[in-house]
Amino acid sequence: MGFETFVGNPRVVSVLRQMLRSGRLPHALLLTGPAGIGKLTLAVMLARAVNCAAGGDDFCGACPACQAIGQLEQPDALVAAALAERGEQPDAATVERVPLVVQAHPDVWLVPPDPVRRLSPVARPVLRMGQLRAVQRAAVLAPRLRRRIFILAGADTMRWDYATILLKTLEEPPETALFVLLAPAPETLLPTLRSRCFVFRLAPVPAAQVEKFLAERRPELKAGERRLVAHLARGRPGLALRLDPGQWVPLRETVVRVLELAARGSLDEALAQIEHLVKQDAEGFENILELFYSAATDLLRYSCGFTRGEMHYPDLQARLENLGRQVNSEWVTEVVHSLDRLVAGMRRNLHRELQMTASVARWSARAVAGRRPEA
Repeated sequence: MGFETFVGNPRVVSVLRQMLRSGRLPHALLLTGPAGIGKLTLAVMLARAVNCAAGGDDFCGACPACQAIGQLEQPDALVAAALAERGEQPDAATVERVPLVVQAHPDVWLVPPDPVRRLSPVARPVLRMGQLRAVQRAAVLAPRLRRRIFILAGADTMRWDYATILLKTLEEPPETALFVLLAPAPETLLPTLRSRCFVFRLAPVPAAQVEKFLAERRPELKAGERRLVAHLARGRPGLALRLDPGQWVPLRETVVRVLELAARGSLDEALAQIEHLVKQDAEGFENILELFYSAATDLLRYSCGFTRGEMHYPDLQARLENLGRQVNSEWVTEVVHSLDRLVAGMRRNLHRELQMTASVARWSARAVAGRRPEA
């Protein structure tokens, strides 16, 4: 038990442990990386180490503080209980007055994006003003042990005007408080907020290491299935833990089918596939975008005649190679730019499926225009 159980990014872990040993842990940290890379796991490990009875630069996992704080690594049940306690259909005032905060130990708060309702969550949970106000008030209180720790998951979902609430706290941080912000990339945060955090970027974990991790944590998978899951997870151990290969293979095939239909100008069929794709995917819209980005990366290579190196979709190589001969790099570039616009639109809380529909329509129109004979 301890930091040695964290999968990947040994240099990040080493620096954190050095900070713990020296007693020079910053008042605010920003852990970045894609979903499933281990940001929350590492943040909870750090919270355990800070308040562990054994002290030092690690945690024992056995003391009461370690056991209580460790519950936050799997917070779904705690979040569901907090939402149920607030009520199934809270109004806007109740959501702000009773902020969603998860506590398994008095000194450690997990503040996740608020889905508002448990049974019918909002399309895009975000960190709300009431949650940030609650953090601001609690940060000045004395801890029971060493430090009060506030883990803000989905820090990128804060509205920038709300982020100034947290910014005021970070400008004059209480000595006994530690803030750990989790976000996919530093650029998704308010620049002034980011500048007050010590930034750690978590990199994808090598596939061989993910495969070894799966052998320990998912022994029910056969060797071939572990290899496939490790490949599909793209270096994200957390995603590998919950990934069902039987679900993801059809999702990837549907993504490639959408690109094939759009490249042929078959817009109605492509849109029907998008609707099917959204219903199929249980991981969220961000996952769909990532699937398209991966397919577009492979397609760009094939359209340029470059086939060396590891591909994202090796199991669908023949179809993507064939599609790469039908389209040019300009068309694939337009696909990528459309995905970039989708990501930007999501940050402004625009309608995701509508944006996706418009993007596919542009891909189809561009393909048809590219085949149209010159007058």
